[in-house]
Amino acid sequence: MTVSERLQPSPDRLGADLDELATVREPTRAGWTRTVFSEPYRSSREWVASRMRAAGLRVETDGAGNIVGVLPGRVPSAPALVTGSHTDTVEAGGRFDGVVGVLGSIEVVRMLRENDIELDRDLLVVDFLGEESNEFGLSCLGSRALAGELTTDHLDRRDRDGVRLGERYAEFGLEPSGVLEAAARFAGRGALHRYLELHVEQGPVLEQRGTAIGVVTAIAGIHRLVADFVGRADHAGTAPMAARRDALVAAAEAVLAVRQQGCGAPVHGVATTTRLDAPPGSPNVVPARIRMYAEMRSVDVGWLSDAQRRLGEEISLRAAEHGVDADLTWSVDNECLPADADVQQVITAAADSLGVGWEALPSGATHDAVHIARLCPMGMIFVPSRDGRSHCPEEWTDLEDISTGIRVHAEALLELDRAR
Repeated sequence: MTVSERLQPSPDRLGADLDELATVREPTRAGWTRTVFSEPYRSSREWVASRMRAAGLRVETDGAGNIVGVLPGRVPSAPALVTGSHTDTVEAGGRFDGVVGVLGSIEVVRMLRENDIELDRDLLVVDFLGEESNEFGLSCLGSRALAGELTTDHLDRRDRDGVRLGERYAEFGLEPSGVLEAAARFAGRGALHRYLELHVEQGPVLEQRGTAIGVVTAIAGIHRLVADFVGRADHAGTAPMAARRDALVAAAEAVLAVRQQGCGAPVHGVATTTRLDAPPGSPNVVPARIRMYAEMRSVDVGWLSDAQRRLGEEISLRAAEHGVDADLTWSVDNECLPADADVQQVITAAADSLGVGWEALPSGATHDAVHIARLCPMGMIFVPSRDGRSHCPEEWTDLEDISTGIRVHAEALLELDRAR
């Protein structure tokens, strides 16, 4: 029996892990809510750390709040392999996004140890802190910190209650200065070899085409917009329609402009308005101030840049037609990043050796892999999502598909361990 034939995940064990972790959530919220810095998230991370220890990993939580499980290799001086994902969720999210990558990697460790297979390199299994975007408008907190991309300006960002991100870290038991020092401390481990992340697709392509594995070619860039519309408050019953400077009308035009840009992408591009704030929202007052939050994503760098420019011009023009001032602030969550070509080849070879069908496809979602790519070459493996649904309670991936992904993940890690 070959090594590949021996490395089989346990569906019963994996299913039990998925079910148990799914019980750790906000009980009064819809779906699965386990947002960063919440108490359910704290409990879930204690559970993950205990699962890592039970699998035989040496576990620590670093200064940025990442849970790192280490499987020692035969050559301690060799650059380490890294894998993992995240276990936080969006509000009213699903139970597979991120979780499959963490629990799937723990299952790989069990498979290796049960078959007395020792890697040359250390294998680091990481549950990154806070991958999902939050009220501070910043995703991938843990991996961003390890890559040295988290700054004091980020820690000064405030949520809708006026609380600084640095304060949230402190309330969660993490010293803000330690978060900023995490990159240097992580670098003290030595060079990293490769990063490989297993994840649900969060889109419909694999299921529609009947393909078991997605080999990620690139991760989309994300440009985010905060638009402030300032008009004039008037009595909603007496102000003539033609004389109004209605900020909400200008914002509504902007919402449609955002959608229009996303629908016009030639290859891969999306645009979404995610929130409108309209204080104080009195029923008899023409809205004077509106704040709109939106984002654009694409793996086409040229389209993303041009679409951002076009959208800004369109929003400003439409707002002026309504006598409303529009102040637009853009930020970049992450730039478009291609996956490493050699790691892609390793994944495809692993799938071929196991007789598993695969397809190359981009990721419209961002991932911790974007930031860890600053430290070493990265690649990602996707498994199908039912109906392409994600970030909602209906999110689902069959256990059989997860198990297939874990087999490819394990085979690819073995090959990356041997690669120089």
